[in-house]
Amino acid sequence: MADKEKQARGAPSGNVPQGTYEVAAGPTMHTRELGKTGVRVSILGLGGYHLGLPKDEKESVRIVRTALDHGMNFLDNCWDYNEGKSEERMGKALRDGYRAKAFVMTKLDGRTAQSARQQLEQSLKRLQTDVIDLVQIHEVIRDDDPDRCITSGGCIEALLEAKKAGKLRFIGFTGHKDPRIHRKMIETARDHGVHFDTVQMPVNVLDAHYRSFEKEIIPLAVKEGIAVLGMKSMGAGLILESGAASALECLRYAMSVPGVSVTITGCDSIGVLEQALWLGTTFKPMPDDERKKLLAKTARQAKDGKWEQFKTTGQFDGTEQNKRWLTSAQL
Repeated sequence: MADKEKQARGAPSGNVPQGTYEVAAGPTMHTRELGKTGVRVSILGLGGYHLGLPKDEKESVRIVRTALDHGMNFLDNCWDYNEGKSEERMGKALRDGYRAKAFVMTKLDGRTAQSARQQLEQSLKRLQTDVIDLVQIHEVIRDDDPDRCITSGGCIEALLEAKKAGKLRFIGFTGHKDPRIHRKMIETARDHGVHFDTVQMPVNVLDAHYRSFEKEIIPLAVKEGIAVLGMKSMGAGLILESGAASALECLRYAMSVPGVSVTITGCDSIGVLEQALWLGTTFKPMPDDERKKLLAKTARQAKDGKWEQFKTTGQFDGTEQNKRWLTSAQL
């Protein structure tokens, strides 16, 4: 995979600060309540896409198990990541008693009930589990996505069926394009008597200035009792490239935003994971004065979404580049 494509799919470009970190043994990572679910999860979540990147799948298994052994229990994944390889590797890592330590989340691209059912069955098989803790509708990025997903025959029908059957526990959705679409998704669901347990969105030092999910959606989600999952804390490395903030500033800011339950970060090696574990175990919220100074410093780079290209271009839109995923279970 070309470096540009890796970046567009969220591959790390210095996801966590470089250096040597001492990580205490045992489950020491800070946790938070996951909205109204009654579940506590780690404040950092392990990004699933990156698990498909190491050449040796044993490294991916080691990453997952090391994360779980240190209390990083929120595991992110998606049906389409690395043509299913990310889920398959996670499934192998969850053997030998590790499933009991994990809160497993995956995402589905299917917009119809039929495609969602098929993709869910594939994900269950790959993850080697009878129940997935959280399944999210992936990439709600088009104006017509809310209506396609929520109305009769849409993917929500299959997810509610699966929840009733005990194949999944909670339901959510993700997106990175425009807070207006997120709002429409929440309101459309409400109009149809559907309540989402989670919502995933970009949360970073530039977002506060442009098409801000932090300002427009997090307060709505908190009001509705929907847990917030933060992603793209470094804009797939573009924020670092812009010079707006350091990796440590990016992660600390995202983790400190009120209302965020989990910040998902990618780790494609044990070294990168150790740095994330260090941050998750030593984390202290960013003071308000430091937060204000950082936002003032990043205002120029945030203009027009130049460095948040997942909002302003199509290079991050996997389901737009592969529209067959919306109606098929075949990668």
